Amino acid sequence: MYYFNLLKSDNIPKGLTLKANLLRRYSENKMVRENTILRTALKDKYRFENIIGVSFPMQKVFEMIERVADTSATVLITGESGVGKELVARAIHYNSSKRDNPLVVVNCGAIPETLLESELFGYEKGAFTGAVNTRLGRFELAAGGSIFLDEIGDMSFNLQVKLLRVLQEKSFERIGGSKTIKVDVRIIAATNRKLEDLVSENKFREDLYYRLNVVPIEIPPLRERRQDIPLLVNFFLEQSNRINSAAIEGFSEEAMKALMEYDFPGNVRELQNVVERMVVLKREGHIDIEDLPEKLYSHEKEEVPTPEIDIDKGYDTLVSEFEKTLIMKALTETQGVKSKAAQALNINRTTLIEKMKRLGLD
Repeated sequence: MYYFNLLKSDNIPKGLTLKANLLRRYSENKMVRENTILRTALKDKYRFENIIGVSFPMQKVFEMIERVADTSATVLITGESGVGKELVARAIHYNSSKRDNPLVVVNCGAIPETLLESELFGYEKGAFTGAVNTRLGRFELAAGGSIFLDEIGDMSFNLQVKLLRVLQEKSFERIGGSKTIKVDVRIIAATNRKLEDLVSENKFREDLYYRLNVVPIEIPPLRERRQDIPLLVNFFLEQSNRINSAAIEGFSEEAMKALMEYDFPGNVRELQNVVERMVVLKREGHIDIEDLPEKLYSHEKEEVPTPEIDIDKGYDTLVSEFEKTLIMKALTETQGVKSKAAQALNINRTTLIEKMKRLGLD
């Protein structure tokens, strides 16, 4: 700032003015170089080729990323917590024509509802107590680029209306403002919830759901792509060694087998945490099965009791009885909440209700 102030004076010696100009030009060029390096690093890091996976489900994900990246289509990414939805969103952005413009990330579930509207759409000076200056919202900050709305299923009904307008008209007003602001921004949304169930429960707008669900990409849980686990382990091992200045050489065959057999309810994020914990605790050598958390290497699997079957009842009756038992158990464990029971059974809510009617459980 000192040199910029100097340049405003009329009494500066020419040599000093030249020096100030050179310093300013050097500073500007350095900033441009640093921004270019950062953009290049981000593009390289989030190339879809760098998302790890050789399994068929992940190959389908890669194919969808490649197809949709360089379009302006709205994308809805679904999948359990920890599967890597944000990584896919970043891959889409950094492989698109908007890659040199911002990618703004908003976790709709982490920001209180009272603050989310001002975060997304900004506010005018004096709009409310404490609004001493005009503030740009995330949509304006993402202009020309992409905005990633994570946990979109947690957004309130009122905000959904405003988001729908952005999708339809590419415009909005700041809180307390009357001027319509036009934005050119690509929307990528993600959720770990079943939006179609929220729609049937009147917790999510049907019109917004269809606007968001232009190109759906479902990320499979880790238990459905176990063949990717060794690749992920090696990647996280190399990363953790570097970050923690450790020298773990690898995992023993038994340890890797235990990782391959574990279901990882926390998905890739949980696997990453396990690898990093092992690196931090052991520091060097190999990770053996005894080094793993006990839950990962319990050799004695719980045996599922085989129910007694009266074969004389016939196939259809037996299947109906088993289905009825399964649904009742799911409803009991979810305190009767049908959407949660359906999610536990891996079916949609409508299907569950139809089955309950057929089985006399309604």
